[in-house]
Amino acid sequence: MRKVLLLILVLLLALPMAIQAQDDLPDLEGQVITIAVENAYPPFNYLDEATGDAVGWDYDTVAEICVRINCTPEFIETSWDGMIVAVAGGEFDVAADGITITEERDNSGVDFSVPYISIVQRLMVGLDEDRFATVDEFISGDYIVGVQLATTNYNTAVDLVGDDRIIGYDQFGAAVQALIAGDVDGVIIDDVAGQGYVGENDDQIQLLDEALDQDGGLGFIFPEGSELRDAFDAALLSMMEDGTLDAINETWGFGPAEE
Repeated sequence: MRKVLLLILVLLLALPMAIQAQDDLPDLEGQVITIAVENAYPPFNYLDEATGDAVGWDYDTVAEICVRINCTPEFIETSWDGMIVAVAGGEFDVAADGITITEERDNSGVDFSVPYISIVQRLMVGLDEDRFATVDEFISGDYIVGVQLATTNYNTAVDLVGDDRIIGYDQFGAAVQALIAGDVDGVIIDDVAGQGYVGENDDQIQLLDEALDQDGGLGFIFPEGSELRDAFDAALLSMMEDGTLDAINETWGFGPAEE
């Protein structure tokens, strides 16, 4: 009983400090924020096979952001194809889907948050693959690569092997299943998402150690000129400073936050 009372006292003493930390951030007064997610891109957002619940890094991170800036997240499942255009048109307040920051996208009617992680692209192959061991061997052969359409990974695939050796898919999950089924010989994917898929299928697929390309940073996107960007940035930076973002990253199996 004494230990319980002591714990309550410690929490009560810490509460004013926690409130003060939130007071330093914007207050959206409970505003409902619509957030586009694909629910097919682990570990960022996906449906848990056991429970059917939507889970992932995006859910945990946005929930913490909304605690800090006093908003209410409303996640809306939508396809990757057209997601950026939909945000640019104001259909959603935010999109959270492991979106790579590029100049082309930044000039397409959306604004990016500060980058929350930096990534590289990797080649995913079968666990028992013995026809090639390096990216160069893959490129020099006649192997087929699967990749999600309208992604920076697709652009990398075109640069590496050309259009004739690419099969495009609407979702990365479909590309990964095609690899497992033997319909393609490799999949180009961002490292973080690739680790998520390997974690779910570690008896069938693997990532080659070699990095294909430094893909830059990932960020949330907002309609151009949205005031939400500054609020999200303030929350994200505070989460980087106090270690909360690193803790969320560790929960979902990837590295420290972007500085």
